[in-house]
Amino acid sequence: MTRTLVVRLDSAGDVLLAGPAVRAAAHGSSYTAMLCGPAGEQAARLLPGVDEVLVHDAPWVGLEPPPVRRGDTEALVDAVAGHRFDRALILASYHQSPLPAALLLRMAGVGWIGADSEHYPGALLDLRHRRDPGQHEARAALALAEAAGYALPPGDGGGLRVREAPDTTHLTGGDPYVVVHPGAAVPARAWSPERAARAVAALDAAGHRVVVTGAPPEKELTARVAGGYGLDLGGRTGLHELAGVLAAARAVVTGNTGPAHLTAAVGTPVVSLFAPVVPAALWAPYGVPHVLLGRQDAPCAGSRARVCPVPGHPCLDSVTDAEVVAAVTELTSADREMTA
Repeated sequence: MTRTLVVRLDSAGDVLLAGPAVRAAAHGSSYTAMLCGPAGEQAARLLPGVDEVLVHDAPWVGLEPPPVRRGDTEALVDAVAGHRFDRALILASYHQSPLPAALLLRMAGVGWIGADSEHYPGALLDLRHRRDPGQHEARAALALAEAAGYALPPGDGGGLRVREAPDTTHLTGGDPYVVVHPGAAVPARAWSPERAARAVAALDAAGHRVVVTGAPPEKELTARVAGGYGLDLGGRTGLHELAGVLAAARAVVTGNTGPAHLTAAVGTPVVSLFAPVVPAALWAPYGVPHVLLGRQDAPCAGSRARVCPVPGHPCLDSVTDAEVVAAVTELTSADREMTA
């Protein structure tokens, strides 16, 4: 049968959104590997259907791309060639080009390559697919896989998914809770720390037990946001443990960042604090109940800014405590009715 390589070279969230496409490729293949960047490696290892993860820090993607080094490029070509892949799917965002990766895969001897591409690919692509305008990134990736002849296995609804999340009761305690995840790799997509701290206090006052999560570099942020009102788990979870924390939550309040997509992958409702620097239609939580908060008509809309270009960060910091509490209440009301 077919040996397939799926390429998604940027963030953990992007890799999680590739999940349905990966499962489709795996269903039609005897062996499926994923080529990702260092930021996406942990997420790739959580995806069902992935037999092996290859890692390359590509100089054409990422927030801080490395310089182009001939040795690194040759090492990637050799590694891919050694796996003797029959086919490859290159997944990239609507504003990215798949052609640098396609060139290297072709040099590695991959015989068939498919990708979405707005640019003429010459001999680099066997399938030059055109995505539908405004299509969510997860759906667009699956559409490419389907155009390549792959299909999801029977009974697979096409949502995001990860391997089984661990029990993290030893971290969170056993009482019900909601999560606030205040950080983001792109500052424009996160609340200010002061605004996040006020929301944690408001959720506590409304009767919710709050757990605050964050990566190891965010420990100072999570301590500040949790204050005296939330349980601070900053720096205490890798991505797999974070999946467990999010899976057991009643709802998660977070920006447009990897944990939002991880929350969707474990099936937990999301209060999405969505800065309109990128379109919500393409990047909102996929396949789970969610409430979108944030001023989508703010001046930063469509700018793809990494740092907020507008004083006061109005798209997110203007979201009120009442809106946050109402969104959490809406998403947890069915849960409350079931447990009443």
